[in-house]
Amino acid sequence: MKKSLSVSSESSLPPLDDDVDSVCSDELLGSQARSWLSDLLTRNALPDNGDVKFGRDGLFEDDPFPQGELEMQPGVKWKRPWELCSSPQFIVNGATRLDVRQGKLNDCWLLSAIASLSVHPSLLKKVMPLGQSFQDGYNGRFTFKFWQYGLWEEVTIDDLLPTLDNKLLYLNSPEKHEFWSSLLEKAYAKMKGGYRALDMGFPHEAMVDMTGGVAEVFKIASLPRDLPNFLKHLLAKGALINCANCEGPLEQRNGLGIMFRHAYSLTAVEKVKTAHGTVDLVRILNPWGRTEWEGPWSDKTHSPEWNTVSVEEQKRLEIVRREDGEFWMLVSDFRQNFETMEVCHLTDSISDPESRMLPWCCIVHHGNWVPNISAGGSAQRRTFWQNPQFYFNLSEVDSGSKKTCSFILALMQKNHRRRRVNLNIALHIYQANPKNTYLSPEDLSARPPILYSPSYSSHREVVLRGSLSPGHYIIIPSTHEPNQQGAFLLRVLIEKGNDATPSHRPPQEVPSVTEPISPHQAALPSHESTKRLFKKHCNKKGLCKPLHLYNLLTEAIQGGVLAGSEKYLSLEHCKSLVVLMDFHGTARMDWQEFKCLWEKIRKWTDIFLLFDKNKTNRLEYREVRPALKEAGIMVDDLIMQLVGLRYTEPDMTISYPGFLYLLMKLETMIHKFQVYDMVGMGSITISYKQWLHMTMYN
Repeated sequence: MKKSLSVSSESSLPPLDDDVDSVCSDELLGSQARSWLSDLLTRNALPDNGDVKFGRDGLFEDDPFPQGELEMQPGVKWKRPWELCSSPQFIVNGATRLDVRQGKLNDCWLLSAIASLSVHPSLLKKVMPLGQSFQDGYNGRFTFKFWQYGLWEEVTIDDLLPTLDNKLLYLNSPEKHEFWSSLLEKAYAKMKGGYRALDMGFPHEAMVDMTGGVAEVFKIASLPRDLPNFLKHLLAKGALINCANCEGPLEQRNGLGIMFRHAYSLTAVEKVKTAHGTVDLVRILNPWGRTEWEGPWSDKTHSPEWNTVSVEEQKRLEIVRREDGEFWMLVSDFRQNFETMEVCHLTDSISDPESRMLPWCCIVHHGNWVPNISAGGSAQRRTFWQNPQFYFNLSEVDSGSKKTCSFILALMQKNHRRRRVNLNIALHIYQANPKNTYLSPEDLSARPPILYSPSYSSHREVVLRGSLSPGHYIIIPSTHEPNQQGAFLLRVLIEKGNDATPSHRPPQEVPSVTEPISPHQAALPSHESTKRLFKKHCNKKGLCKPLHLYNLLTEAIQGGVLAGSEKYLSLEHCKSLVVLMDFHGTARMDWQEFKCLWEKIRKWTDIFLLFDKNKTNRLEYREVRPALKEAGIMVDDLIMQLVGLRYTEPDMTISYPGFLYLLMKLETMIHKFQVYDMVGMGSITISYKQWLHMTMYN
């Protein structure tokens, strides 16, 4: 039996079997829990915390948690841990990688990140402040922290968790009295917009949010031949590593037990002594807590390879022969059974100072792409020089090397998920001009980039790894299209002694900073007028449903240069626009979600008016493709034929509402593809149910 680290014996109830359901009815458990809770509340004398909301039972209640289809199905009840078991505990015998077991949600990408995080206590302590418990000081309130664009953001939740048949619906621990992992999952879901927002995603995105590190994605087949030393080097710098096989049907097994399109954690690399010599093994964890590797070196009792390893060596490796999701395998088998690997590099600002690990030094710069000022577009455009530039000084060579300086650059577009604005971004590195710290248009036309991203990507972050000779260079982050509004975070991971600083343009090359007049200003209401329209048309709870949006847009369009276009607006258009911004599966928007939608509508209106050359408030068919390109969406001839058949009026023109609907449809489907393309491979495999859900609700 595990020993609790936080429970005082005086608050414990008579012990029950771990499987509470098998020995205790809900009525009896509820009676014991109420008695335990009453005792705690009396002893702790909860203070009046002002704005903090407490329910009738004296426990903290968060604002209504956004619910999706799973939580709203019949039989699902939201319960606190003390309603599920006697004497719940936050952590039992330490928070470990084995405390993470997947529930009824496709969030193995998140669970594998949590499992990797638990290997580093100092990192876990940053995300999950210790001292929280269900005993002394308990008031139903728990706090977690996540890294968001250079800052650690605090997320407070209550401990109400969705259950079905008195069992947790989502992430849970095999130790039924332990709840840290379940509460961590809920806090992350709250930050992202609900559990539904966690259904499919990128493990490296979760690892970045929980560490503030920098993530890279590798094709395992292209990794160095000396893979054990490559992996050891990554782990020595504190990197968190996840891996997946993306070649088969979602979460079905290959012949040796490895799940397709399922995220695993790689937690160790060891050279193991056997009776026949040494072998290189890697330790892998399946966040499901079951379904393991069945090939050589599996931890099944019938695996003969472990019989050649001494008891002392097995003890050093902490071998556990049970179905817990953790297993060892040969490095060669790892290469054959996994296709991609995601690595999260830690930096000196977030690592444990007492650790033996030697993480990267990290320099952070916040920046903006501002239309007509600092948003020059791709390197093929004459305005590329207008993009922000950073002077990159490499003087200290790598340890063990006398010739090169290694580095990792990470360019992240801010508020990627929350705003649903997908810019295509990339990085370029040029040799600096010896005479100054800034590259002019003439400098750029005379020299090619030394290193650059292979392509522009709409993922939240693009990473460029490299190694250059000591010298001076210029880093340029850019969007594919010019004059796109966006904020970014540039992180430069380097060895100590190197540096990166913002470059400053000569005064004669700085574009005029006069506020540009946007076409939408003549077509749509001002910000204040839009806010009044929202209050006028939304319901009493401040929520905007499709019919509310229909009435709002009709009134908004009538007052500007697009007047008359409202007759082409339909309720179906508005349903789709609401769904575009809907993270919760409730077909309604609050003010914050509406603001994100309105930002898109303003941007799309600018594009529509720019390409409506003859000012008929309609786009000719030939004007549609360049308009889509301006919005950052590239389409081929087949897609354009489908656009002509599906989204045009009888005269082959597209109305203003039809244009908004077309862009919404394309952005939604592109976004959904990227969500299911777990590691950016450019192809997806989905189940019949997922296909129906994706096509029916968009």
